[in-house]
Amino acid sequence: QVQFVESGGGLVHSGESLRLSCVASVTIDSMLAVGWYRQAPGKQRELIARIFRDGNTHHADSVRGRFTISRDNDENTVLLQMNSLKPEDTAVYYCNQPYAQQYWGQGTQVTVSA
Repeated sequence: QVQFVESGGGLVHSGESLRLSCVASVTIDSMLAVGWYRQAPGKQRELIARIFRDGNTHHADSVRGRFTISRDNDENTVLLQMNSLKPEDTAVYYCNQPYAQQYWGQGTQVTVSA
């Protein structure tokens, strides 16, 4: 099983930025794709961004233009740059493989105050 460790969350004000980090137990290049997900209280888990082995990326409508998924120089790490944060972005953020899902990690909490 591939393990993922998320970090970088915190409490910020509306309009500010955060950068989340996802460190996998294998290289990112060894996987077809890696995705960022989020889950707010009372809502279903949402896939918000994917990065593929060939470098292509997809972003959900809810975050497109504000969030950017990318690979880090560290071969085991995927990043999520989050700009112009809104209160509705408040959630626990997770990373996983969209096409070969592993056990979910602890996630990292992002809280955006109005």
